[in-house]
Amino acid sequence: MLVLPKGVRHMPAYLPRATQEAVVEAVRGIVQRAPLFVPAMPRTGKEMSVRMTNCGTLGWVTDKERGYRYQPTHPLTGEPWPPIPEALLDLWRQVSGYPHLPEACLVNFYAPDARMGLHQDRDEADFAAPVVSVSLGDDCLFRVGQTTREGGTKSFRLKSGDVVVLGGEGRLAFHGVDRIYPSTSALLKNGGRINLTLRRVTKPHEGPA
Repeated sequence: MLVLPKGVRHMPAYLPRATQEAVVEAVRGIVQRAPLFVPAMPRTGKEMSVRMTNCGTLGWVTDKERGYRYQPTHPLTGEPWPPIPEALLDLWRQVSGYPHLPEACLVNFYAPDARMGLHQDRDEADFAAPVVSVSLGDDCLFRVGQTTREGGTKSFRLKSGDVVVLGGEGRLAFHGVDRIYPSTSALLKNGGRINLTLRRVTKPHEGPA
């Protein structure tokens, strides 16, 4: 039996097929308004192998000049990001255990040869909120470790409809995608994998609004 690091939860097949289809349709609408773009690493400008976009009041972006950051507008169109679909807000309410809604939903599209190196999600102001991740489409080999690069890692397969939560002691766990398994799902018409990552970015206001 696979034992995951503390605070890391894997919920297989959490989203039923009908919900997956509805979310994919919502993502298509998001991409029409906020087109996929290729992010680049800070300093080196090396392009990542995924294409991405966002929805929510804030979106995560990166480029050579300004590095990792959140901003309220699309880096190419200058338009505000579309809102987060209600189905994803419902999911957050169900699994996050956090009283405030997410502000950002990163949409990553993985072609069959795409990868994501081990990294931490640490560009947010409040680590009390978890990171909630949804897999749609082809399977992937997901790797998760400890809160330092020296810690050991565990790898397991994520399938369409799976949900992973990084919270508590696992909020800053290193994680990444080692490979995609092509043609393992018929959810996406042209294949590939979509990963949706819901995050709270800012600290909630203290006291009454």
